[in-house]
Amino acid sequence: MSRETDDPKTPATVTDELKSTLAAALVEDEDEDLEDLALGEDYALTPEFVAMVVDAADRADAERLRELLDALHPADVADLMGFLSPDYREAVLAHVDPEALAEIISELDTEIREDVLDAVAPATLAKALEELDSDDAADVVDDLEADKRAQVLAAMPEVERVAIETSLAYEDETAGRLMQREVVAAPQFWTVGQTIDHVRKDGDELPELFFDIYVVDPSFKPVGAVPVSLLLRTKRDTPLAQIMEPVTEIAVDLDQEEVAYIFDKYHLISAPVVEPGGRLVGQITVDDIVGVIHEESEEDILALAGVSDAGRNADVMDMIKSRLPWLLINTLTAALAVSVIKAFEDEIEKVVTLAVLMPIVASLGGNAGTQSLAVAVRALASRELSAVNALRTIGREMWVGLMNGTALALITGLAVYLLFLDLRLAIAFGIALIINLFVAALAGVLAPLMLDRMGRDPAVSSSVFVTFVTDFTGFFAFLGLAALILL
Repeated sequence: MSRETDDPKTPATVTDELKSTLAAALVEDEDEDLEDLALGEDYALTPEFVAMVVDAADRADAERLRELLDALHPADVADLMGFLSPDYREAVLAHVDPEALAEIISELDTEIREDVLDAVAPATLAKALEELDSDDAADVVDDLEADKRAQVLAAMPEVERVAIETSLAYEDETAGRLMQREVVAAPQFWTVGQTIDHVRKDGDELPELFFDIYVVDPSFKPVGAVPVSLLLRTKRDTPLAQIMEPVTEIAVDLDQEEVAYIFDKYHLISAPVVEPGGRLVGQITVDDIVGVIHEESEEDILALAGVSDAGRNADVMDMIKSRLPWLLINTLTAALAVSVIKAFEDEIEKVVTLAVLMPIVASLGGNAGTQSLAVAVRALASRELSAVNALRTIGREMWVGLMNGTALALITGLAVYLLFLDLRLAIAFGIALIINLFVAALAGVLAPLMLDRMGRDPAVSSSVFVTFVTDFTGFFAFLGLAALILL
């Protein structure tokens, strides 16, 4: 062997190194290309990428599947599960490590999560849950069947198991269920330096994400908080008591919708959760609140339409059960509204044109009522509408209904006159329209207010009452005026 080949800097050795570098660069470029291909401009998974995953699963190409999954954020993998059948989900899950699996499960839609949890072995699931904060882990365990829940909890270390069981002891959709038990707390007499040293020394036992250091008294009640950003900017010998800020405490049994309202109103990033005696038991962070706001707004939107399902994997029978009762109620209210038409059938026989125009009056009233209803329900949910300003809101909606009704009456009344050349018919149509839009606006705000006062969810059944009122008023006003003016 020549001296040149023995030298580590020979052309042959450099060529091997260059080949290795080029190969690594090629793999990196492929990963970047996969990331670009995976998501569209709206951050949704592209059909091409989903097809690539399905193809790799069909060919049982484990290396390709891992390559595709590595190109995705856990939230995108969770989204991917929604586009796959149960068989393909199992094929994909087999190539996900427990740490990534934990993040993926916490991001899954509820109806999909149940199927995924059934496909994961208890031991694997227990290992994955150890990677999550206590609140997220408890949320996952809550979705398990009783038998599998017991198996998963039995396979977990005692500390994590106790934390999850404690969280599950609180009522669903309360601050206790929402909070994570891991917090960073320090006594009042500690200095900034002591606190920083504590965080660095015991970092493994602290929450993965936190924004505030809670200052507590000897009974572990929060007396203030120090934002991490302020802590890092302050001299080490400064006592925490000098720089701590007031805190907004969250009662452990407070409804999560109320918690979201407090976070929004006071612009909180995190807040301590206290039990009835005032002792600190956990914290809620803004990332949890974002999920609550999304969940509550989705529920309100669906309830406003009288449904409770929107998932892409929702069961057909569940969808029927959630929608059919409201359709039956709507059928009853529609029958009551149609009874008005029956009372005026003689007038309709004399002036057939009435049958053509009366659905327009009812339809425009229904749309106006829906507009007022949507505004009122949103205002109630965001605490912008209460007993303090209810009369002012009602008065404003009445004026809006009256003005919109007048404007539409002038426009459509003219059209009716030009079409049928009957001034009295146009007048009856226009006045009926003004009456119905006025009543619709009033009903749209009064119905949710009354239901809220009665302790009912205004988003669930308000639309049924508003539709009934606008149909009944529209038919009665138009046909009654027609009977007076035309006959």
